[in-house]
Amino acid sequence: MKRSSAPSRPTRLLRTPRPVAAAVTVLTAVALVFGASACGGRATTHHKPGTSHEQADGSVGRLLAADDGSGSRLRQVDAEGAPGVTVAVRPDSEDGWNVRLSVRNFRFTPDSVGGAALPGRGHARLFLDGRPLARVYGAWFHLPASLVRAAGGGTGLTARLYADDHTAWAVHSTPVQATASLTTAAAPEASRSATPGPGTTIEITVSHGRVSPAPGRTEIKKGRTVELRIRSDRADALHVHGYDKEARLPAGRTVTLTFTADRSGLFEVETHGSDLLLTQLVVR
Repeated sequence: MKRSSAPSRPTRLLRTPRPVAAAVTVLTAVALVFGASACGGRATTHHKPGTSHEQADGSVGRLLAADDGSGSRLRQVDAEGAPGVTVAVRPDSEDGWNVRLSVRNFRFTPDSVGGAALPGRGHARLFLDGRPLARVYGAWFHLPASLVRAAGGGTGLTARLYADDHTAWAVHSTPVQATASLTTAAAPEASRSATPGPGTTIEITVSHGRVSPAPGRTEIKKGRTVELRIRSDRADALHVHGYDKEARLPAGRTVTLTFTADRSGLFEVETHGSDLLLTQLVVR
């Protein structure tokens, strides 16, 4: 008896139509893009890790409709923990004034200017009798007399704090600022140069980070004139603690700072940039 055998059929593989596969590929790519930018457990790409959406968007505090008088809108924050500033002005021994800004709950961030407003960060601006004068990115600023003349002159120097996005920090709808008088600051310089009588001259050289002669103590009789002659091989700043006397130290030049020792005590003379102790004054 003969068996009839039917021919076997080949197995067919199911394939996804090309249009459907392309759509799946596109949807997968979109999901990956949105997944990478989401603020879940993964790193974000639209602001720095550890920075909130509020900070990145510059919505710290409350943006007021009013401005600071120079066109920058006020960014109001609570008084507790708000930025603060004080300003001190001293005549420079060669030209103009040295301005020192002392800040609290605030730090200067020149590397991120133009970015979002972050709490307690930014820069300062100087105004002379309300007129814009300069932008400041640190605690110290030399104000040349030529800049004051170019601005039309004036006596009221105001330092105001701003966020990185150029909005002005404010408390109770008032800009965070402080003011000093250039006229008042210039008075000690005049009295210093008119002080008569014998004095003590101290000559010090700073070279390659070394002080010569080695820092020691100099006895000075109260009421006598002190003349400091300092020469540094690098640009720096001189400061006499207790008397708040300051002077720039241009590289390779001898600078003379003269004042009256009218206060008793132990006072250190040092450089600001290199933090070197130059000498100690014992006034009795």
